[in-house]
Amino acid sequence: MAARKGIECPNRRPRSKLTSEVQLHLSGSLLITVDKELLAQKSAKIAKVLHKSPHEDLSLILRDIPADQESLEILARFCHGFDISLSTENVTRIACVAQYLEMTDTHCPNNLLSKALLFFEHQILPSWNNSIKALKTAENVLQQALELGLIDYSVESIISKVIDDPCLLGEPIKNFSSEDDSDENNENVYRPNARRKLFDLDWKSEDLTTLSLKLYAPTIHAMNQRNVPEAYVAANICQYAKTWIFSEKIGDDMTLYKTNSQREIVEALERLLPDQRGVVTCTFLFEMLQFAMALDANPECKNGLEIRIGKQLEQASVKDLLIPSQGYAKDEQYDTECVRRILKNFYCNYTGPDPSGLISVAELIDEFLAEISSDIDLKTTTFIAIADMSVAASTGTHRTSDGIYRAIDIYLDKHRHLTELEREELCRVLDCNKMSMEACEHAAQNERLPLRVVMQVLFVGQLKIKETIPKEVQLLKMGEEGDDVARFSSSGEEVRAEIVKMGSKVMQLEKECNVMRREIQRGERKREKMSMWKEMKRKLGCVTSIHESSNCHVKKKKVHPR
Repeated sequence: MAARKGIECPNRRPRSKLTSEVQLHLSGSLLITVDKELLAQKSAKIAKVLHKSPHEDLSLILRDIPADQESLEILARFCHGFDISLSTENVTRIACVAQYLEMTDTHCPNNLLSKALLFFEHQILPSWNNSIKALKTAENVLQQALELGLIDYSVESIISKVIDDPCLLGEPIKNFSSEDDSDENNENVYRPNARRKLFDLDWKSEDLTTLSLKLYAPTIHAMNQRNVPEAYVAANICQYAKTWIFSEKIGDDMTLYKTNSQREIVEALERLLPDQRGVVTCTFLFEMLQFAMALDANPECKNGLEIRIGKQLEQASVKDLLIPSQGYAKDEQYDTECVRRILKNFYCNYTGPDPSGLISVAELIDEFLAEISSDIDLKTTTFIAIADMSVAASTGTHRTSDGIYRAIDIYLDKHRHLTELEREELCRVLDCNKMSMEACEHAAQNERLPLRVVMQVLFVGQLKIKETIPKEVQLLKMGEEGDDVARFSSSGEEVRAEIVKMGSKVMQLEKECNVMRREIQRGERKREKMSMWKEMKRKLGCVTSIHESSNCHVKKKKVHPR
């Protein structure tokens, strides 16, 4: 390298046993040789050592020097009086080396430490890009950079720029929605400055997400303390998670070191996430939760994610709720216990007077039940517990029970081993009065439903049809009397046809009800006769065992062997 050529120039005196030189090593390899006297002129630390013991082996003292090969070469050039070149990539390590060797202006004017700090102040701190690059290069000399204050100065520089322009962190989640894009008067919608994007070469070319966790976490924490807008902080955290977590595939082949590293990132990001509702999508939170479960994160991390999800559960999709069960001893395909905890968090945090959120979540639960009902390992008690939550959420609303009915139908189809009592217990969550006419028609012919439920559905369907016919007749009369016929029906003929159709449905349902009643009554009479016959035989002392004779009037004779 140029630095080494400068040091080993012809003007330099040849090596001999009489020359005072110190060899600088890193990881056991010889990197550079520096004159002791020249080094002592610049370094107060070396001067003190040589003053006490002129023949001290400095290589042992300097074995922990915080430097790399480039830094040592620059150090040697500086000690021998050659020009040095400071840059964004090396200034942090040069400053740490100078601090370690006590190369201050107090010991020697215009020393290396003051040169490095001056460069840092004028070339690094004013620039967004350079501040991030300087942070990245400080990772290997983190402790020395902290003591020197370079980390704090870099973070403060980044935060001041973010406060002036939060968009440096990325676009908030809401800026991707169609509602915000269509609202031209919304001040929260980010619109990049065209002039800045064209002429500012420093525009977002460096990103905080390139930092390691031990540098990224304190930077974001400091932003939260300085009240940087939460939406922008959350957007940056999402990007960091996609870069460092979601890009990895968790499996058995992942090393222990990688697993621990991933777990540490998930737990740290959960602590950094703002608590504000809606700053990140529900899909992102569910993805974080799945990784937290797969990586066996601490309970505080998983609980924090579940609480955040519960605050905005109405924004979730069915796909989000399908969290695979973890572990070898899993009984069910999906983690229903986690979903139940999230639902409880939602109900505990829901305070709005508008029931639309409750209805949305109830419909979401119905769809979730329909998806998991095909799992042969899904327990009936689990199904009922989740269904009860859906029913409780929609109490007092006009929501139909069609979703619950669909889930029950799928469950009965996949679990045909259930007894009549178990099927009746499963259908307990079904409110037949809230079923639509289409659902009632399907249920009336559904052989998987218990007989008691079918009878109830037929009765409810019959009442609905009888209530509908007078209303249609009234609408027809109103249409014939007034000119506003289009308000109630497209035409009188259509209404008449609908009445005829409903009348046929009523007759059909009445026939089915009569048939069902006769079958039930016939079964009851048969059971009564059988019970009376058994009681009479018992009183007469007849033998009722299937292994004995069925003729109770003939006494058995004792047969003696001849």
